[in-house]
Amino acid sequence: MVQLSAIPEKPQPKGETDGTVASDTEKQHHTQQQQNGKGKGKEKAHLQLEGFRDEFTTSVYGSRFAAEDLPKQQMPEERMPREVAYQLIKDDLSLDNNPILNLASFVTTYMEEEAEKLMTECLPKNFIDYEEYPQCADIQNRCVNMIGDLFHAPTGQAVGTSTVGSSEAIMLAVLAMKRRWKQRREAEGKSTTERLPNIIMSSAVQVCWEKAARYFEVEERFVYCTRERFTIDPVEAVALCDEYTIGICAIMGSTYTGEYEDVKALNDLLVEKDVDVPIHVDAASGGFVAPFVMPDLEWDFRCEKVVSINTSGHKYGLVYPGVGWVIWRSPEYLPQDLVFNINYLGANQASFTLNFSKGASQVVGQYYQLIRLGRQGYRSIMSNVTRTADYLSKSLEEQGFVIMSQRSGEGLPIVAFRFPDEDLNDGEEGRWYDEFSLARSLRGRGWVVPAYTMAPKTDGMKMLRAVVREDFSRNKCDLLIADIKLCVGMLKEMSKEALKRQEEFIQKHVTTHGKSTHGHAAYKDEKHSLQGKTGKTHAVC
Repeated sequence: MVQLSAIPEKPQPKGETDGTVASDTEKQHHTQQQQNGKGKGKEKAHLQLEGFRDEFTTSVYGSRFAAEDLPKQQMPEERMPREVAYQLIKDDLSLDNNPILNLASFVTTYMEEEAEKLMTECLPKNFIDYEEYPQCADIQNRCVNMIGDLFHAPTGQAVGTSTVGSSEAIMLAVLAMKRRWKQRREAEGKSTTERLPNIIMSSAVQVCWEKAARYFEVEERFVYCTRERFTIDPVEAVALCDEYTIGICAIMGSTYTGEYEDVKALNDLLVEKDVDVPIHVDAASGGFVAPFVMPDLEWDFRCEKVVSINTSGHKYGLVYPGVGWVIWRSPEYLPQDLVFNINYLGANQASFTLNFSKGASQVVGQYYQLIRLGRQGYRSIMSNVTRTADYLSKSLEEQGFVIMSQRSGEGLPIVAFRFPDEDLNDGEEGRWYDEFSLARSLRGRGWVVPAYTMAPKTDGMKMLRAVVREDFSRNKCDLLIADIKLCVGMLKEMSKEALKRQEEFIQKHVTTHGKSTHGHAAYKDEKHSLQGKTGKTHAVC
């Protein structure tokens, strides 16, 4: 409450007569006004602010908490009312980016209200407690059966589990391949310690593959991409195999261009050359897309060398993060000594995960989507996002961009694009801005359309990528197209100096990277990953 009144003969600062507290600043301001008014023959108006009486406050923003910083380093000594805590944290989170405008991420940003209600009701449930929550455990088994069937797993043979995401699923698959390789070598009386076992993969893999190899002491053998090829070369991959190879990773939906690697060709070449090396398919993004828009494409358990597949339920599986799935063709590909039987919580249960406790919400959310949508519903959604991606590709191509992603369902529903090489010029004429310049300009318009430096040995090629998710409608797509055209026009009109100033401002004050304070200085500038060694951009979702 702000009140202007005449100064009484003997002014009494607000808060000293009604039990409330006036701040030191308010007292100093009041004293200054008294001194300024002395001897001038005119009464001066002075400021009176209401003190804090939280027990009588009905508005969050009338409480003392709204005038203080949120705790950041230490737990506060005193409690705060629940409605105040809720609103202040909600206000803090409102500064996050708008997920609808974030085209960098594959992660689901929309679910139906009924799904959200079910998931909320499951928040208190610890999934690992099979004795207390047997239906949640059974729902996981139903999901494993349905997803295994989607991937053409042998009837009644496949085994699998839910995970926190594809990163955990990939780590479990790598562990299983390494252990199976070791057991086979030991059975043959051969050494397993002369050197590290190795795994073969494209240099376009997600960073989680590098993590899995490093964490579990497996040598990474890369099939490097080129400016013309952004997927694994089956011939080169098979040529890299030796007796220490635990497996080959094939990607159904590259992070960068969305392309599907040719699993069938890789499989057939291994069979032809009688190379006893299994294939794991990383279908984190494509596992819930390809079966519905390209059902005849052979990439899954129809290929005899494919022994395990992971997929992300929280990507095109259409579930909020985080849930992933890993499926093995049969129990022989998941060594028994990696599985632990526990009865601590009252029921015997087999477990093969990196952790035990986790919420049941995401598994229940996946089951809801599977039975709510059915195959027809998934086909409809994936058909729509494919059409929208094709529409965006055509529109950007008409603006002069080079489209690097596949169309008509032959890859993920994403659009990877870049400026043509021939218009690049460091002189006074031509283009002196790049894909990162456009990404920053779009960030200024609210869009998150990331720019990437491609995998090594692509001559530093840069690109932008827009992920078309379920909630990216045709109308939003038109808005993006218009903003890209606007930003390119602005970049063309700007001088080098003006462009540099604008980019520095956006990088420092608009992007999260520029404002980030949560990184630890001790872990900056690492040199052990592909990013650290070559400058490749690490994408994680």
